[in-house]
Amino acid sequence: MPCTLLTLSTPSPRALRWLLGLCLCALSSAGAGEVPVAVAANFAAPMQKIAAVFEQDTGHKAVLSTGATGKFYAQIRNGAPFQVFLAADDATPERVEREGLAVAGSRFTYAVGQLVLWSPRENYVDSQGHVLRTGDFTHLSVANPKLAPYGMAAVQTLEKLGLADTLKPRLVTGENIAQAYQFVASGNAQLGFVALSQVMEDGRIAKGSAWQVPAAMHGPIRQDAVLLATGRDNAAATALMQYLRGDKARAIIRSYGYGF
Repeated sequence: MPCTLLTLSTPSPRALRWLLGLCLCALSSAGAGEVPVAVAANFAAPMQKIAAVFEQDTGHKAVLSTGATGKFYAQIRNGAPFQVFLAADDATPERVEREGLAVAGSRFTYAVGQLVLWSPRENYVDSQGHVLRTGDFTHLSVANPKLAPYGMAAVQTLEKLGLADTLKPRLVTGENIAQAYQFVASGNAQLGFVALSQVMEDGRIAKGSAWQVPAAMHGPIRQDAVLLATGRDNAAATALMQYLRGDKARAIIRSYGYGF
């Protein structure tokens, strides 16, 4: 009986590239992991974008929780399963590291925040913040200065202006900067101190009017990231810490008005 010889054709370059892509994708998925991240409320929007490109580039998924830095500190001390902490200040990550709850030497400044006085009303907040003295407003929104560094910066600004006592009866206090922003956006307060990142879009104030508070009027809002001890052995956590220092992440951070 004659024997039939089977021959395999050589794959085309295009087919080889397709097969290689499948292999790389499979390897990436096999090594992908998740990292739970505690994110300061002011950094929620940029971090959502960073998490998306981080997952595209590495296969790892960052699972985000946003809130007040002070509350996150308490939760971390009580065993919350976060592995990376992106705070709204530099003092809290330093404390976490000092208390042995973070990997020594992992802390770095990922952004420097900018405080603004903002109102959704056009041409209401002037470029010097004189509206705080002359404006006909009932409520001024700030974040809780005991929990949120942006709230502390707002209080320091009012003290610098000599208005802390005068405006104290008009203050409405949000638990964090996200809630402080919501008070103003919803109309429950006519204006408020918020993070520039919350009202900036494509390099400008997206809506309303704002005064960018000079940095000399309050303590610097250096925002530090730290790798928590619970994430020491998680490749996804280590990868995220490295990714935050990279060009893609920094471009996103800069687009929201942060410095470095």
